[in-house]
Amino acid sequence: MTDDIDDGEEAFAEATLIQAIENQIEADSPPAARATFNKLTLVGYEREEILQLMALVLAHEIDAMLKADRAFDGEWYERALRALPDLPEDQA
Repeated sequence: MTDDIDDGEEAFAEATLIQAIENQIEADSPPAARATFNKLTLVGYEREEILQLMALVLAHEIDAMLKADRAFDGEWYERALRALPDLPEDQA
């Protein structure tokens, strides 16, 4: 039964991250969000795949932020988005 709860929490977390990415793209904030989405679309990635990659970058930064008890690093986040489809080192 615990696995069902974990799977549900993971699905909710992923959906929340993807919603956050969609909001960033729509708001063009940060600008790297829309630029990255457009770049990956142009090179043939599917929308769902792009959103998942971008959500992984966001999750990586949130995790690092919580572990280090620090503020969100917007500069790192934008650089990591622009580096996609290459993921941050420990996510690959």
